[in-house]
Amino acid sequence: MIQRIQSLYLLLAAICAVVTLFVSPVSFVLPEETALRTVYQLDMSVWGLTAISIAIAALAVVDIFLFKKRILQARLNIFTAVACVGYYALLAMYVWFAVQRFGAEWYINWSAGMPLVALVLTLMATRAILKDEAAVRAAWSGRLR
Repeated sequence: MIQRIQSLYLLLAAICAVVTLFVSPVSFVLPEETALRTVYQLDMSVWGLTAISIAIAALAVVDIFLFKKRILQARLNIFTAVACVGYYALLAMYVWFAVQRFGAEWYINWSAGMPLVALVLTLMATRAILKDEAAVRAAWSGRLR
């Protein structure tokens, strides 16, 4: 289970998803008349981003323990990858609404890249899982002859 490389990839993807829960991906600067400008963080009270981050982490952890069901594991990885892309779609929507409503300038923080890292790690895990499945099928087909 843990000795397989895809388990390591999935563990790192889960860690990346958990990091997005605690570090804000975007900072906003609201225009003001005074010389002082206040920086507002897009906090994670935005329930959609929080839910997607939790789902990515949970799916990656559950996926580690499905090592005996490789096809299900690969399909769950594809769903996790779609959730990573959905995170960015939802983040773009929230940023667009904040800019339209408040006229704020926005800046991307380093943590905005974590779902992308989780996406790449998930796809790498999927590739390794499918490679394992092909090796098992080849071994079984050789055994049946």
